[in-house]
Amino acid sequence: MSSDKIKQEISKLNLAEKLLLVEDVWDSIAQSNSELPMPEWQKRELDKRYKEFKSGTQNLHDLQSVHEEIKNKYK
Repeated sequence: MSSDKIKQEISKLNLAEKLLLVEDVWDSIAQSNSELPMPEWQKRELDKRYKEFKSGTQNLHDLQSVHEEIKNKYK
């Protein structure tokens, strides 16, 4: 089925049906997540960050302080 046909069918759904469809799509993506290739550069970066985290050398910030910093930056 073409994407245009899918969009037409989706437009016929009510909001609750669309939300259920989105949930089903996300579940489907999550199930096949292991099949998604990860670029080598990204794997190296994640490995580096995890190593820094485990060694305690990475600076961590809680969500509230990050939110405040961003909020203050764009006042």
